Amino acid sequence: MGIYAIRDRASGHLLLGASRNVHAALNRARFELGMGKHADRVLQAEWNRSGLQGLVFEVLELVKQREDAGFDYAGELKALEQIHRELQGLAP
Repeated sequence: MGIYAIRDRASGHLLLGASRNVHAALNRARFELGMGKHADRVLQAEWNRSGLQGLVFEVLELVKQREDAGFDYAGELKALEQIHRELQGLAP
């Protein structure tokens, strides 16, 4: 669970996301791009031009499992995503 980014190497365009299964989210994005069905048109266009080599897929931060059964993982992910958006200069 954590924060991930997909960056277009050529333009620097960035898709930032949060997921309870960050590795699955990145795999899904690769699959959608490969099928030509990704919602982000800029990333899809770069994939169509350059394939996997045109994009960078990265995990920015992972959330550690807590012993506290009541820990608010959704809230933690939302806060971390906001922090990373601010660091990247992206709109909320």
